[in-house]
Amino acid sequence: MHVQVVTFRLAGIDEDAYLRHVDAVAPVFAEMPGLRAKIWLADPATRTYGGVYTWADRESMDAYRGGDIFRRLQSDPHVSTLESRDFAVLTTPSTLTRGA
Repeated sequence: MHVQVVTFRLAGIDEDAYLRHVDAVAPVFAEMPGLRAKIWLADPATRTYGGVYTWADRESMDAYRGGDIFRRLQSDPHVSTLESRDFAVLTTPSTLTRGA
């Protein structure tokens, strides 16, 4: 399992428009190969949004990062300060805490 944390700030779009957009695109993420779960993040006070992705493996995450959807996010004029970090999962302690 592999985890990716993506954060960004909204620029030139209000929160309501952004929420309508993510509601429309969420089904696309649900069908992504290797994506076990995505938790959508929001901090309206700082206009910071993003997601925590749980991938079956690093290869699935790399395919997403190299694909059209992530490229569109990177070039979206309404997205600034995009950050993507990835983490290996420590299986034994994560299993004990119901995270794996």
